[in-house]
Amino acid sequence: QVQLVESGGGLVQAGGSLRLSCVASGRTFTNYAMGWFRQAPGKERERVATISTRSGIIYYTDSVKGRFTISRDNAKNTLYLQMNNLNPEDTAIYYCVQCGLRGPSCSGASGDYWGQGTQVTVSS
Repeated sequence: QVQLVESGGGLVQAGGSLRLSCVASGRTFTNYAMGWFRQAPGKERERVATISTRSGIIYYTDSVKGRFTISRDNAKNTLYLQMNNLNPEDTAIYYCVQCGLRGPSCSGASGDYWGQGTQVTVSS
């Protein structure tokens, strides 16, 4: 049974930073790409960043490029998202996703595994 447990969310002022973590269990962590997705109130779910098994292929959505950094520690089965220079538009629930199939990335569709989410709120 796959379990993804996120932590690190909270309330921060605009311009501030947060670091999200996600500890994965249930499958061999090094076999699957991972990602962070988010959903803001009234908006569609958005893929924020993804990272391949050995961190060689990384994707960022345009709005976070230069501000967010995704990384993974395969020895600790942990995924990270360092978020700097946050702005109110980053306010959302952030979800850790483990790709269901092997490959460099995934879209968060059916078959991928989702955590429960952690709230990030950025005040202006």
